Formats: sequence, structure tokens, C-alpha cells
Amino acid sequence: MRVVLNRVILYVQDVDRLATFYQQAFGLAVVEEIKGEWSVMDAGPCQLALHRVGKPYRVADPASWQVESNAKLVMIVDRPLAELRAELTARGVPMGEIKSYRLSPACFATAKDPEGNVFQLAEATTAAS
Repeated sequence: MRVVLNRVILYVQDVDRLATFYQQAFGLAVVEEIKGEWSVMDAGPCQLALHRVGKPYRVADPASWQVESNAKLVMIVDRPLAELRAELTARGVPMGEIKSYRLSPACFATAKDPEGNVFQLAEATTAAS
């Protein structure tokens, strides 16, 4: 048996806000959408979907919401990580420092989207090694 992960769904307070973030930050194209409720973006071999949380979990002020999650989205980027990190930081994305680990040839930078979902960027040239 072969299993292929083809979609990750994040349950979010403000679908439009996060879809705009991922489109602007990473150029992800929307491939399916129900405005304000559902958005699916092409992220290479795996789609990123945003699903509005159910009514019992909605907050009065989605702009101040920060999720508590133990998940991390890891994305390989095809441009120099330092350059992308500087660009995102200039746009107000709170990026961590670029790091590397002894057991991995890749360089990484971790950050959070506007609702607090953690994502990590890795350079394609080093992550594929």
C-alpha cells in the first residue's frame, strides 16, 4: 500500500485573511473557494485548505485570535531563504532566525501566520540534499 498526503486542512477564524496571507507571502494559487468559508490553494504536491471553524468555536474578534496547535507546515522554497525571510519580515511577518541543525544539511526559518499557525521554510537547494 502507498499513501499520499494530498491536502492539509487548517480550521481557521478568518478564511479570507489567511488565504490572502498565503497568496501574498508564497504565491499560492486558489483552486477552489467558497468565500469566507473555504479556500483550497495549490502548494505543489499537497494542497493547503482553509476551513472556517464551526459556530461554537468562532471568536468575536478573529483578528486577535491565536491558535494553539502542535502542527507545523513545512514548505520548501526555490529561492534564497535569507532573501525571502528579509522580504517577509519587511511585510510584518514575524520570522525566526535562519537555523541549521547538525544532522540536516538544510537551513530553516520558522514563523507564524496571522492566526498563529506555525510554518517553516527550507531552501530547496539544501533541503533536497
